[in-house]
Amino acid sequence: MIAGLLVVLSILCTLAKVVQAEPYNPNTDWFMKAEYGVFVHYLDRYQNNPAMLNSLGKKTSWDQCVREFDTEKFADQMEQAGAGYVIFTMQQNARFLIAPNATFDRLTGYKPGEACATRDLVEDLYKSLYPRGIKLILYWTGDGPRKDPKAAAALKYTRKVNETFVTNWSNVVREYGERYKEKVVGWWVDGCYPFIGYDQKKLEIFAKGLKAGNPKRIIALNPGVKKKVSAYSKYEDYTCGEKERFDDYPSSRWINSEQWHILSYLSCEHKGWGSPGTRYKKKELIDYVNKCNSKGGVVSIDVMLYRDGLLDRSQLEMLKALRASKKNR
Repeated sequence: MIAGLLVVLSILCTLAKVVQAEPYNPNTDWFMKAEYGVFVHYLDRYQNNPAMLNSLGKKTSWDQCVREFDTEKFADQMEQAGAGYVIFTMQQNARFLIAPNATFDRLTGYKPGEACATRDLVEDLYKSLYPRGIKLILYWTGDGPRKDPKAAAALKYTRKVNETFVTNWSNVVREYGERYKEKVVGWWVDGCYPFIGYDQKKLEIFAKGLKAGNPKRIIALNPGVKKKVSAYSKYEDYTCGEKERFDDYPSSRWINSEQWHILSYLSCEHKGWGSPGTRYKKKELIDYVNKCNSKGGVVSIDVMLYRDGLLDRSQLEMLKALRASKKNR
């Protein structure tokens, strides 16, 4: 009896260590060495909306939109950009996901293709990025498909998130984690705001789903935009670092034992995320990224992505200049 209890306690302790982030986590070493990566918004309201430039004026079913995305074109441009990793959105607010998920379909009542794409875009992204030495991080949210009435109700979403919703939504992401294993090296998770009900207990539930299939997967849980890059939870490995400008600098690699990381957008200030153009000169961006990297910080750069997998040309040229600066150091 006692021996059995000791075994159970040992298993529970092991699981707790897997979920709770290790201080100064060596699993972030590759991230720090990557120095910078590219963040893209790939969403129904961008790439499948004729009102947005990202769509190239085209509107189809979401399932067809995902089928048309050219991962080889995309990966080739990421290589030109010198990206050490890509952060790619899986969903945001709506029911539209970029890969099949039986758990989501079962919980919400949607049929394959009505919400979750029938093409596994994550798998195809991995197949195109991995041979080029580029790692794949996925964007997820803490508030799920809250703008879709059917999915939100089925998942038990409320304006102040409850444990039932967090458990349901964690089970959806768990399916992905167990499917992709080491192919997905991280999550950047938006909408984990304290003001919508997230606390450490709910973040722990969420973290278990996010780490499923790969305990070395690094995660960041976004508490919202802050004046300074800051740590948030003992269950995250690196800072979300969402900012409206690249205007903060690390004093060292670590902040409260988390890997320092910042995310902002390249586009003109009035346009915002996932938009064309750039508000920085080449030297400004290069100097900023190099200064952050010199202290062990990591920089993620949001750019505009078109429906076919290509980037805004002016932004790609900026990133190519950044890559060249790294080679010339």
